[in-house]
Amino acid sequence: MIGISEEQLMAWLSPIIWPFLRTLAMFTAAPVFSQKAIPMRVKVGLAFLVAVCAQAVLDQPMVAVNSPQALTCVIQQVGIGLAIGFSARLIIAVMEVAGEVIGLQMGLSFASFFDPTSGAQLSAVSRFLVQIFTLFFIVVNGHLVVLMAVIKSFDAFPVDGSFLQAVAQMRIHELGSAVFSSALWIALPMMALLLFVNLTMGVVARIAPQMNVFAVGFPVTLTVGMLGITATLPMMEQPFLSMIDRTLSIFGV
Repeated sequence: MIGISEEQLMAWLSPIIWPFLRTLAMFTAAPVFSQKAIPMRVKVGLAFLVAVCAQAVLDQPMVAVNSPQALTCVIQQVGIGLAIGFSARLIIAVMEVAGEVIGLQMGLSFASFFDPTSGAQLSAVSRFLVQIFTLFFIVVNGHLVVLMAVIKSFDAFPVDGSFLQAVAQMRIHELGSAVFSSALWIALPMMALLLFVNLTMGVVARIAPQMNVFAVGFPVTLTVGMLGITATLPMMEQPFLSMIDRTLSIFGV
């Protein structure tokens, strides 16, 4: 009869459980993976598959599941996984902020919809940009790069390290300024275009006071805004990719 001792069982589980927890925590916050359309069983199975496949490239110290450090390691893996997912979520948040600014200039800020992914109210323009660049995130293999960030994070933040030290080293709070700067960079052409349209409508109102500017201004602003989005949509690719590189460079990717 073949028996399995507790030491052998811990030796098998310990290298897998820590990447599994970090990957599963990332799935709860990262774009694409955190969508409610993906069942939790699929996320758990995929996280376990990633943890098993990553054993060939991981060179991590052995921390037993039943050791005194186990609870500290669990907190560290969940915290780092959530940090990776949250950082990737900020990439999509850039398009949300840019869409809100553009929608405000177009006069579409009142047309808001409930976003089940973020649990917030998004304007029509913001919702459009989020959907477009979520698909673009998948096209450029952003979801695979996020998985690679989880694996590479074990080099920068090993299992037996300190969680507070890892948080201080990641400096995720600096990405807040990057979100607003990138969003304004994306929305700046549309803001300039719509500002020119508003100035033009103001001049027309002064020249022809009998014209009802409020009745004419909204269709003109809406039409010019839609044409402007169509023209500037390819220009939004570069700041979006720059935000991806800046975010994932924190984790050594």
